[in-house]
Amino acid sequence: MSTSVGTGVTDAIRAALLRGDYVPRQRLIEADLCDEFGASRSGVRSVLQQLPVEGLVEIQCIRGARVRESSFAEAVEVTEVRMVLEGMIAARAAARGDPAQAEELRGIGADMAQAVADGELMAYSDLNACLHRRVRDIAGHETANRVIQRLRAQAVRHQFMLCLVPGRARVSLPQQQRIIGAIVAGDPTEAEAAMRDHVAGVVEALWALEARQERVG
Repeated sequence: MSTSVGTGVTDAIRAALLRGDYVPRQRLIEADLCDEFGASRSGVRSVLQQLPVEGLVEIQCIRGARVRESSFAEAVEVTEVRMVLEGMIAARAAARGDPAQAEELRGIGADMAQAVADGELMAYSDLNACLHRRVRDIAGHETANRVIQRLRAQAVRHQFMLCLVPGRARVSLPQQQRIIGAIVAGDPTEAEAAMRDHVAGVVEALWALEARQERVG
């Protein structure tokens, strides 16, 4: 398998895990993944050896690979670390952004507002991920970007559930618009504060989600 194909299979399996296509602790059968992704056995095996480093998969002796289960407490800790890193990245983006990038961020913000107005929660979730990704791109801090990507993988399932909580998008939207406004205005101090406040809100929402699930359970 070529490097490009290998990278494609890795990205496809990673994306499926991040979307929650497989449930926590579900076994990942090499033959099934080969059929699903049109990959060779050696290619899938290579992917399954890589993904434990990202916190998405764990390897069990004899039984093989399964989807790693993460707790709410772990998701909160990961998000707290992200709060610091993403605050720094937002400040850097505010200092480095150009007019074209500012216009792109405004466009994402407008699309997010429309998604909330239309009740399109999945579209809003996708746009939220797009916004954070573009802020990281503008900041251009490759080390922080790699760390955040790995951290995000460990908490993404909980945050995916969070985006479906009724009313959550309407709380999140003005926070995101504040981030966009600060970056567009070229204000690093406000951009960092806005991002940290937003991610702190995610932490609070995760704890509330856990409490709600415990009551239902």
